[in-house]
Amino acid sequence: MSLLKKIAFTLFAFFLAYQVYVLVALFIRLEPGPISIGIQFIMAFLLSLCITGVFAFLGFVYPTHKILPDGYYVIRHPERLKRLYAVAQVEYFRKALLLFFWGTTENRKKYFDGSRQGIRNFMYQTRQSEFGHLGAFVVTFLACIILVYFRYYWLVGFAFLINILGNAYPVIIQRYHRIRIGRLFN
Repeated sequence: MSLLKKIAFTLFAFFLAYQVYVLVALFIRLEPGPISIGIQFIMAFLLSLCITGVFAFLGFVYPTHKILPDGYYVIRHPERLKRLYAVAQVEYFRKALLLFFWGTTENRKKYFDGSRQGIRNFMYQTRQSEFGHLGAFVVTFLACIILVYFRYYWLVGFAFLINILGNAYPVIIQRYHRIRIGRLFN
């Protein structure tokens, strides 16, 4: 990876982090009353997008998954995860992702090219993706706690739903992938 790309992505991640700070500071200064529900939805979407972007851009150029210990990535109770996957109907979300984002063979080959090295790359990518979405989930959740205090109930509701779909479901999918890949190695 080129040094220029690392610098650019890192700077963009910091820019997005600054935008999150600006958005939250703006919300704190304003009263939620005069802000329409539609604008609160747009702001919730932008807040979630910026927070997720911080982790995504850093994850594109650094092995961010190493921030958490390897033990975190071990699935200790696969039956619980499978039950959560089924109850939350994550399969429909996965199919939507395949249909709209990862459906082309070219996109899927970025994660797995069919080789033995491809499996290692896929495992690495699942960890990177999981960490990015988990970090974004936690930070968005913390932002929601702050915004509830300032009575942005609609914005928080929208941000929470976006956070579940945009970050919690992808974490579940990545963990589920590792269960399935683990069967190959066992």
